[in-house]
Amino acid sequence: MRSPALTGMGVLAPNGAGRQAYWAATLRGENGIGRVTRFDPASYPARLAGQIGGFDASAELPNRLIPQTDEVTRLSLVAAGWALADAALDPAALPEYAMGVVTANTAGGFEFGQRELENLWSKGSGHVSAYQSFAWFYAVNTGQVSIRHGLRGPGSVVVADGAGGLDALAQARRMIRGGTPLVLGGAVDGSLCPWSWTAQLTGGRLSTREDPADAYLPFDARACGHVLGEGGALLVVEDQDSARARGARVHGLLDGCASTFDPPPGTGRPPGLERAVRRALEDAAWDPADVDVVFADAAGSPGPDREEADALAAVFGPHGVPVTAPKTMTGRLAAGSGPLDVATALLSFADQVIPPTVHVREQVDAYRLDLVTAPRRVPLRRALVLSRGHGGFNSAVAVSAPPGAGPVPSPPETRAGRTTRAA
Repeated sequence: MRSPALTGMGVLAPNGAGRQAYWAATLRGENGIGRVTRFDPASYPARLAGQIGGFDASAELPNRLIPQTDEVTRLSLVAAGWALADAALDPAALPEYAMGVVTANTAGGFEFGQRELENLWSKGSGHVSAYQSFAWFYAVNTGQVSIRHGLRGPGSVVVADGAGGLDALAQARRMIRGGTPLVLGGAVDGSLCPWSWTAQLTGGRLSTREDPADAYLPFDARACGHVLGEGGALLVVEDQDSARARGARVHGLLDGCASTFDPPPGTGRPPGLERAVRRALEDAAWDPADVDVVFADAAGSPGPDREEADALAAVFGPHGVPVTAPKTMTGRLAAGSGPLDVATALLSFADQVIPPTVHVREQVDAYRLDLVTAPRRVPLRRALVLSRGHGGFNSAVAVSAPPGAGPVPSPPETRAGRTTRAA
């Protein structure tokens, strides 16, 4: 079957809110990581995060939605509106069941839930919001986006830690192949509150360095863990016939998807990432030589970094393909990182440039990677995006530029915001 088209994207990242701002900052190598301001991190060993600063999601949404929603849901609603506007879609003009929604989430509305727990213990049960019954839930972003835009096609949510965002796009492709012509898919994720922070610290994977330029260094000899962030991307995935019939601009094609699990610890069996890479290529009907760039998962810890590097060397050969990790500018955005990397790949196709992996200065030679540390202008037609989740999740997505694609025009984020407020 033909690959579905990607016809719209809504992007929110710590170094840029909106596709145009994010892409310009990424090409400049602009870091969106800094000291946590959402709460006082002084008593915690990790104090840095990628926060979306200078952007108020509530300004883009009706007042009635604000008390119902966690911050990550508000961000998801904004990204959804931008993606629909970018795709030039008016949901009200579509057939009733023509468009579905699938998002990924790692923690639900954690910040909302923490506030209501504080109300319960400090003030009593009468002060707990009725909206707590759904605002914390993993599926809340899918539900709120569906309700807001009247998207009554299939709806679902994927929970697979950091790999979930790519799995959501894979599920969107399955929905397209099952007969739904349009699906809004991906993830905007992150939970920067003390409750979530405490849970993340127990895993021992967060960087405790204080300098944003030294805290998150994947594939570097100084690697010491990762930095959390908030953001991601929602994308309009569309049947090619539907896109052609309405004259839609196509950013790229979703050619292949695969997911695998790592074996249980202690079995001696290899991790599942290499299998995910090979299966995604097979699903796309690509050879390894067809891939122009890999957007790495980039865990930022020596063990997982070595596993990823070994998988890439096994498939593509040592130094066999350019590898980049622009998430070094944003932190790891939970399920949002994978879809943001897919959006970044589409922007890379449009401008024919690979964005950089910043701050990495002491690459580990044994990893045998061609790591892109400054913007690199090369012909780009096909990209592979990788994501891994804690607990053994591995996902890979293969995307390609549309035939004859030209420069992508500036996005209508402002117009989307006005439309959203008026709706």
